[in-house]
Order: sequence, then structure tokens, then C-alpha cells
Amino acid sequence: MPSLRTALLQSSGRPGAVAENLKALDEAAARAADAGARLLVAPELFLTGYAIGDAVPELAEPAGGPGSEAIAEIAVRHGLAVLYGYPERDGERIFNASQLIGPDGVRLANYRKTHLFGCFEQEWFTPGEQTVVQADLDGIRIGLLICYDVEFPENVRAHALAGTDLLLVPTAQMHPFQFVAESVVPVRAFENQMYVAYVNRTGPEGEFEFVGLSCLAGPDGVVRTRAGRGEELVIGEVDPEFLAASRAANPYLADRRPGLYGSLA
Repeated sequence: MPSLRTALLQSSGRPGAVAENLKALDEAAARAADAGARLLVAPELFLTGYAIGDAVPELAEPAGGPGSEAIAEIAVRHGLAVLYGYPERDGERIFNASQLIGPDGVRLANYRKTHLFGCFEQEWFTPGEQTVVQADLDGIRIGLLICYDVEFPENVRAHALAGTDLLLVPTAQMHPFQFVAESVVPVRAFENQMYVAYVNRTGPEGEFEFVGLSCLAGPDGVVRTRAGRGEELVIGEVDPEFLAASRAANPYLADRRPGLYGSLA
């Protein structure tokens, strides 16, 4: 099975400017496709911006709303899948969500962030209730989390037990927590025997200072590609043969003793 070439778009776009963010995503998709990528991953709340304050209700849209339709057109035009973050409206509730759209424009998966970080998110968003959301792309089983979710080992382990090969984590990682991108993410990939794509915003935005450092980490804990602190598109390979060999050699999941862990819940 061939590798899945994956592009990570490290960018904050323009908060509150959906049309401009769609244009930036379209341009990134063109560059990613030219480099042979089959998947493009954008950061948390990329469609609208993260620090949009009380504009959240105004900019939120349903999973099948105009933003998703525009991104489906981008996916089809460039022949690659796209994962993006957006505020999802469902009735009176708004979720911090991410959606995966396939290269044929079909919506493959939609995930709602389960662990909300800080006062801003807790004020505007409802936490999701489904830990494991997955889809298949080119024979790779893809799982979705968002930012703070990956810092809870239970979330990533649930994905490992459900067979996730590549975990996509659009994020808005801010100063001074850059150690998550530098250390936690590669460890999560190793201890759960999967690839993890952690894709961050960058630079100042409202009261926040995003640190960049987006990365694709492999099941051996080695980072395959890493962005710096600025706007950047980086590309890495998700190799299913290497993943299978790594899982065969690493006994973490096989050596678990679930009967001892009941108190954790």
C-alpha cells in the first residue's frame, strides 16, 4: 500500500474573514496537490479564525453549510482530501468542530471537540460527546481530535484501540504551552503506535500568541516534518508498511491489562 502524503497548513488566516480564509486554503491546496499530497490539514477554527469573540454565533454554520460546500469544491478541484476546523451550529448549540472532506467532495467525518480549553471556549461552545470519529482515505484509517483533546491520554488510547492509523489534530496551541507540540505529540504517537498530525495556528491573534511548530510524528516517536513559528506548508509521509512493522515490534497495546485500570474512570 502506498504512503499517504499529508500536507500541514500552519496559518491563522484572517480572523472573521471567511472568504479570505477560503482563498488561503485554496492556494494551499494547489501547492499541496502540486507536491503530490492526497490530504491537506488546516488548523483549529481555520474557516472563521479562533479569536473571534462574540462573533462566534454569527459565523457558526451547520456541518453541511456554505463553508463546507466551498471546501468541497476546493477538494475536488485539487484532487485531495481536506480537514478544516470551524464553529458548527446545531440548533441552539455551537460546537468547536473539524470536518474531513474527501477528494470527491463528500463529507467523510465531522468531530466535535470534547475537552474545551479556557474561558473563551467554555463560554461559546458545547463540548462534544463522541470520543472516536474515524474515516478511511486511501486505505488509511483516519481519526479526528482537536487541540486540547490530544493532551488527555485516554482520548488517544481510545483511537489506538479503535484502529486509527493517522490521528489528525487541528490545533490553536498558544504560548507558553509549546512543549505539547515539541514533546507530548511525539510521545502520544509512540505510545499508541500511530501517526499524529498536529497542525497549529501561528502568531498573535487577539489575546493569544500561537506558537506554530506543527508536526507529523510517526509511531516510533520521530517527527517526520516540523514547521517553524511562521506561516508554512510542510509535507510528510504516512507509511502504512512502516506502521505495520512498528506495531508488530512494539507490545504496548498487546501488553495492556485493562482489568487494572477501572479506577481511572
